[in-house]
Amino acid sequence: MSSSITLSAATRQNLLSLQDTAALAATNQGRLSTGKKVNSALDNPVNYFTAVGLSDRASALSDLLDGVSNGIQTIQAAAKGVDAVTTVVKQMQSVVTQAQSNATANLPKLQGTRALATAGEATATGKSIYDVSMGKTLAGTAAAATSSTPGVVGINTANANQMQLSAGFTTYKFDIGSTDTVSDLVSNINKSGIATATIDVQGQLQITGTGSDTLSVGLGKTTSGAFAVDATETAKLTGGATPSAAGGTSAQRSALVGQFNALRTQLDQAARDAGFNGTNLLAGDSLSIAFNEKTGAAKSKLDIQGTSLSASALGIGEFKDSATAQSGADIGIQNNADLTKAADALSNALANLKSISSTFGSNLSTVQNRQNFTKEMINVLTTGAANLTNADMNEEAANSQALATRQSLAVSSLSLASQASQGILQLLR
Repeated sequence: MSSSITLSAATRQNLLSLQDTAALAATNQGRLSTGKKVNSALDNPVNYFTAVGLSDRASALSDLLDGVSNGIQTIQAAAKGVDAVTTVVKQMQSVVTQAQSNATANLPKLQGTRALATAGEATATGKSIYDVSMGKTLAGTAAAATSSTPGVVGINTANANQMQLSAGFTTYKFDIGSTDTVSDLVSNINKSGIATATIDVQGQLQITGTGSDTLSVGLGKTTSGAFAVDATETAKLTGGATPSAAGGTSAQRSALVGQFNALRTQLDQAARDAGFNGTNLLAGDSLSIAFNEKTGAAKSKLDIQGTSLSASALGIGEFKDSATAQSGADIGIQNNADLTKAADALSNALANLKSISSTFGSNLSTVQNRQNFTKEMINVLTTGAANLTNADMNEEAANSQALATRQSLAVSSLSLASQASQGILQLLR
């Protein structure tokens, strides 16, 4: 037979109140210790799982930030490499400018040995030897200048009605008319772009190439599409001087060959050293930077294709100590036309480098913008999760004090109820 203890209604009510207060106090202490009002799905399933989803995405984005940071450093390394290469190209431009400033020694010269006018003709006409020479008619029977006639050089246009100038890969040809003068001849040569001509104080024809390539000059005519030089007619202008001349050699230019080629090597090395963490965008490597945690079509990323940057890729050839025009991008430093080609190639290289730098700058700006956006998204997601699960510590502190007061009052009530029962026992005694 079981026995039970019978409590008064007041005592039982106070006991239940103490039990409720103890349960609330335990919940309050848990929130104060963890800082959360939702610690498990049992507390609030909707808030708990929503907060877990938000926190998981924030964590995934946080992991991606490391890759974004590495991407930024990789782009910056490539950009610094482009800056270094640009500096080297500008130094190379300086070397080319130095070489071009010493052009005179490399120009081929054809010096005539025949005086187109004599001192006697100058006396008879009352003009200088230069003026008499420039005024003479080219074609016809040779005749001296007099006070009434300009004189004739004596070129037979049946044998030679054209003059041809050749330098390197360029040829220039013009016709000699029946009334053309030496002045017309000089003017036509100066229009060629290949050479310049003048009559010196002795009345001799002097032709100087504008470039360093071997210069050839001759009078003749075109037959069946081919130009044939007539040495006899040419000698009437030049006095039998060699109809071709090669450019000279400049020791100053020779000294610049090693300097230019060393800079060319430095350019290649700077580009090779512009990598970060095993990726070099200046070596043609590609870079893919992920911006979200999704896959497939929903994946947000930036793909950057690098470029193979080198002197050859920029069209900058190697210097050769030669007066002969070089093929391809290589440069004969003694050749003026090649130096012009080198100057143009370096200008084009700087334009290309500016374009590459601009592309990297745009990519860097995009990645940095996404980095800041990702950081802000992580903050939004973390805050959202906290709003769903975090406890209001001010409220919980107030609840703690209220529960302590409530518990104290319940204990007092229970004590009063117990004292009432004890009073009844005393009466029974």
